[in-house]
Amino acid sequence: MVLGIQPFAERSAEGGPRLDAAAEEEVMRVESGAAVALGRRALESPGTLYVTTRRVIWLSDTEAEKGYSVDFVSISLHAVSRDPEAYPQPCIYAQIDLGEEGDETDDSDSESGEDAELSKITEMRFVPSDPSQLDSLFAVFCQCAELNPDPNAEIEEEEEEENSWVFSDELMEGGMDWQTLANPIGHSNGDHDLARNVLELHINDERFEDAEELEEHRNRGSNGH
Repeated sequence: MVLGIQPFAERSAEGGPRLDAAAEEEVMRVESGAAVALGRRALESPGTLYVTTRRVIWLSDTEAEKGYSVDFVSISLHAVSRDPEAYPQPCIYAQIDLGEEGDETDDSDSESGEDAELSKITEMRFVPSDPSQLDSLFAVFCQCAELNPDPNAEIEEEEEEENSWVFSDELMEGGMDWQTLANPIGHSNGDHDLARNVLELHINDERFEDAEELEEHRNRGSNGH
């Protein structure tokens, strides 16, 4: 899977985009007369926008070899924009996730300068010829985005669960060895010293409370005499 905006020129005999049959890709929406703006670039001449179950594809109506595509997993945010101060024309705004290596992408002999520039663009706007279609177009974006959840979301969730610190009162009172309790933390971040400090702090607090009780008991005894 390649993140970011990609050049796209694979057209079918009918003139539409050639879809990925292996992934059972289907077209969910076709918007004719739609223009696209990449980053800070000027608005492209109108073309046709295809929203599929996997990605968003825009094909130029005037240049057969010109087009762009972006997978939904690369779209970290999309929204309807009608504020003329944000952009002169009503549009669908999309923020593009380049991944951890996106900022480190260098031009290479195998990659043209144009393709290299595309791989660094972090936002794009889709401008339909009829602004009244924005809401329905946005709804299709949302529907297809749900079909393509972030593959890293589940991994991040698991890591958060592994990094959760749970020390039950029963384990603490049972005098279980700190190394046994530190194992779940050690497997996730390897910080045994930090785990030891957490447990020692708890133990010291208990001893401090015991010392206070003993002192209070002595004071009561002396007051009784």
